[in-house]
Amino acid sequence: MTVTTHDAPTTRALLVTGVIAAVVAAVATTAVAAIGHAAGISLDVSGEPIPLAGFASLTLGFSLIGLALAVGIRRFAARPRTVFVRTTVTLAVLSFVPDVFADAEVATRLLLMVTHAVAASIVIPSIARQLPD
Repeated sequence: MTVTTHDAPTTRALLVTGVIAAVVAAVATTAVAAIGHAAGISLDVSGEPIPLAGFASLTLGFSLIGLALAVGIRRFAARPRTVFVRTTVTLAVLSFVPDVFADAEVATRLLLMVTHAVAASIVIPSIARQLPD
């Protein structure tokens, strides 16, 4: 199926979907962190605890950066969905690098990676569905 410009979701639909996905991802990552912490996993990195609100705010912030990236890609790329998915999956994988080397317990590092995967699994497909290809 070929998507023509008039059949493609609007920028407004992309923005609304992206913001909703960002909020859902923020709630989800905060919940994952809270569950992990309740199960006994430390949220301390370099001796400082990560507040639960930190998970929400960072997820929101980076998700909105991804949304801005999608808007730009939608405007300039010949195959926006493909470019967006390849770019954001690569960035999501790269987001594990600081976690691997974090000054934290192994369980904490794994929990951080899980939160990144949860956010990516919510935000990337939600936004990608709004991009023509």
